[in-house]
Amino acid sequence: MQHQYVMIIDFGGQYNQLIARRVRECGVYCEVTPYGKVTPELIKEKNPVGIIFTGGPSSVYDVSSPHIDRQVFELGIPVLGICYGAQLMAYTLGGKAATAPTSEYGKTQTEFDNSSAMFKGLPQKAVTWMSHTDYISELPEGFRVTAHTDVCPVAAMENADRKLYAVQFHPEVNHTENGSAMLKNFLFDVCGCVGDWTMENYAQTSINRIREKVGDGKVLLALSGGVDSSVGAALLSKAIGSQLTCIFVDHGFMRKNEGDEVEQAFKDWDINFIRVNAKDLFMSKLAGVSNPESKRKIIGEEFIRVFEAEAKKIGHVDFLAQGTIYPDIIESGAGDAAVIKSHHNRLLPPEVVARFKGVLEPLSLLFKDEVRALGRELGLAESVVMRQPFPGPGLAIRIIGDITKAKADTLREADFIMRDEIAKSGEDKNINQYFAVLTDLHSVGVMGDGRTYDNVLALRAVTTNDFMTAEWARIPYELLDRISTRIVNEFKGINRIVYDITSKPPATVEWE
Repeated sequence: MQHQYVMIIDFGGQYNQLIARRVRECGVYCEVTPYGKVTPELIKEKNPVGIIFTGGPSSVYDVSSPHIDRQVFELGIPVLGICYGAQLMAYTLGGKAATAPTSEYGKTQTEFDNSSAMFKGLPQKAVTWMSHTDYISELPEGFRVTAHTDVCPVAAMENADRKLYAVQFHPEVNHTENGSAMLKNFLFDVCGCVGDWTMENYAQTSINRIREKVGDGKVLLALSGGVDSSVGAALLSKAIGSQLTCIFVDHGFMRKNEGDEVEQAFKDWDINFIRVNAKDLFMSKLAGVSNPESKRKIIGEEFIRVFEAEAKKIGHVDFLAQGTIYPDIIESGAGDAAVIKSHHNRLLPPEVVARFKGVLEPLSLLFKDEVRALGRELGLAESVVMRQPFPGPGLAIRIIGDITKAKADTLREADFIMRDEIAKSGEDKNINQYFAVLTDLHSVGVMGDGRTYDNVLALRAVTTNDFMTAEWARIPYELLDRISTRIVNEFKGINRIVYDITSKPPATVEWE
């Protein structure tokens, strides 16, 4: 099935993924394309029903800043410019942008002209999320103002006849009231979208494409037990059945019972499932290692070695499959886009990849929430679909300092208690990620009238929509008390529990 397509042109905006997610949530397929790759010819070839310009950190009046060919506006395709994208539209079409007399950051009261298609059916006044130093100081010919704030005379503008729209604020951010409704207005009323992007048709289309590409070949997948690889396994199983072999490497740093749960989840699926117990090997390689990056590197390298050794035992395999998802590709750098962080499934050694006819990445067009939706569509258990994010190195990077089996066992049990109590309380529905961290701190305590000098355990829980930013979760004190009491009473060696109340930024979700 050929879906309607919206092109998101990225000018270095921090919310590029968020824009794409909001568009997808409307049932409209989209892709993020770096501005340096965009030409009028490419746009004609891709044939989008609409184009969205992202924000960016530059000033359009600087010659070194990202720009766009003026012909893009002459193609008859609706365009929405956001923040820098709005200023770029104005500048390119003969208007002016300049440093604003007063910058705007954060929640800002904004007034709208409801006769604009962008704001149809919405309140005349609402809060928007602003983040700009420059502003549109002079409108291009044929444009009119459709929104303003006390200090920003052009908070939005349009040339409805040419289907060109621009907003200085960020409708993709939750802090903008009715932001999703504004995007829907643009997509459906201006671009004529019909909302034909669903997991049902995506699943069937993907299954057909996999069958066509693989034929009677064999496929090998590294199954970590995380959401992405699990959904990838389910999709491949539906497409090619027993032609798929999944290798699950148990490195000994999984959460309590997780290895067994992964194996159980796929016991009735038509795949060849191989579980490799490599706990002792990984533990020996990590002995005396305390640097977090060294831990990651060692675990990554050993995983590849173990995986490759098991792959050789299988014999000839045609394709390697990976659970790569769309944010992995964007964050690892696409074209001129900056590398945010490198993902292991984008950096497999060439000698490993070279053994195969090709690499299958059946989830590479999907965001995490779409992957979960696809998992449900395929019939995966909800416990698998909703499994919390878990780093590849597992508990190894939640043990601060050097690693021992005793520390890993202690953290595994403490982490289980936290997750168990949160689940029993029902708070798991309100928290996006929660876990325990065994710090390298020791503190004085008193237990049984005796002095102790034991480990400090940190609890971490966050709420987030996208994991790009996160707030620390406001867990009820009574629940924290139950967690703390159980951990201290059930395990020797921990005499103090602390709760991390730092948001992201400035912190990250994980400690290492």
